[in-house]
Amino acid sequence: MDGVLSRLTLLEALVSRLIAGVDGDVGARVGANAEEGLQEAYSQVTGERNQLQQDKERLNKQVQELQRRLDELSAEAESLRQKPCQQTHTSQHENRPASGMYINPAYDSGNGSYQEMKAEVTEVPASQLIPEVNHSFTGCGELQSVGDPVLHRKADSITGKYGVWLQDPEPLGTLYTNKTVWRIDTVGKDVRQLFVYEDMEQFSKGFPMKVLVLPESVESTGAAVYRGSLYYQRRRSRTLIRYDLASETLASRLDLPHAGFHGQHPYSWGGYTDIDLAVDEQGLWAIYSTSKAKGAIVISQLDPESLEVKKSWETNIRKNTVANAFMVCGRLYTVASYTAPNTTINFVYDTAANAGRAVAVPFKNKYRYNSMVDYNHAQRKLYAWDNFHMVTYDVRLGRASQG
Repeated sequence: MDGVLSRLTLLEALVSRLIAGVDGDVGARVGANAEEGLQEAYSQVTGERNQLQQDKERLNKQVQELQRRLDELSAEAESLRQKPCQQTHTSQHENRPASGMYINPAYDSGNGSYQEMKAEVTEVPASQLIPEVNHSFTGCGELQSVGDPVLHRKADSITGKYGVWLQDPEPLGTLYTNKTVWRIDTVGKDVRQLFVYEDMEQFSKGFPMKVLVLPESVESTGAAVYRGSLYYQRRRSRTLIRYDLASETLASRLDLPHAGFHGQHPYSWGGYTDIDLAVDEQGLWAIYSTSKAKGAIVISQLDPESLEVKKSWETNIRKNTVANAFMVCGRLYTVASYTAPNTTINFVYDTAANAGRAVAVPFKNKYRYNSMVDYNHAQRKLYAWDNFHMVTYDVRLGRASQG
């Protein structure tokens, strides 16, 4: 519902601008742009309405299941209340053995009167009591869990409903560091502004140190920052651009072969998210689809200098059935829903094994409209843009499961 209301607000703003004539030349060009903008907005509102209807049906089923479980638990609780508690006569503190000890069942407490109690014990190795857990695991591995979202900033205007915000995991030079924050508000027809913040504190306060104007318009929320460059898709094209952040120049550009664009193969939330660029421990990736793949997700590893495709993998999951995707340690992970407050990361594809499988890692859309999810391997966090809110999630990796 929030998504629909925001879309309606955007439509009202567009109509007001058309009436006031603030879009530039009055005449055929304005009318054409207006019609195009209204058609795009209408298509997205229609898509959101259909998605909301599906979410409503799914939530109704969940409510019914929860009600059934509640009835069962209530009956079980009532049954437990009817059973008398068994009383013991031994001292709770005196009888308790040390942790890691096993009490011989042959021990008899006798008639319950006070006596000096000596438990016959046998030591059990701790490794048999506590399963091994890699709490300090720091290597590359599979995604085990995602923490709750932590809010860092909320956008102030409608242009910030969707966007992308990032930190460079491997910065080059001295001008910018891994603390520098980069942000693009992506609502609009000519998105070119790149806001630069000195660190997370200045970002949270809303004080940019600089605003860069990009040479080409940005398409949607699929940009990435890596090794001193901003990588993004040029609007209404399959062209990828590498923008050098230090020199503020266009360093390279190249078409992503056969990639769908501008609404041909987006994520389920729409937004022209046909090409999603991602970064992980193994480098720069593109997540997209082609007509040959018939809408299934294609993963390509890119050369970070030339943008040429080094290798590609075709998965068996349709791109428009998932809300978003990101790469971790050469593995693609997809998010099931962009609106459900409690959803899952539901699929993983391992490029090293050339195989994918279903998973169920809990994931929260706290603000119920998540339009961007990216991984930062230096911070070991997910960065997301959830309905005006810029958040991060801690992630935990573990050793790859066998089989």
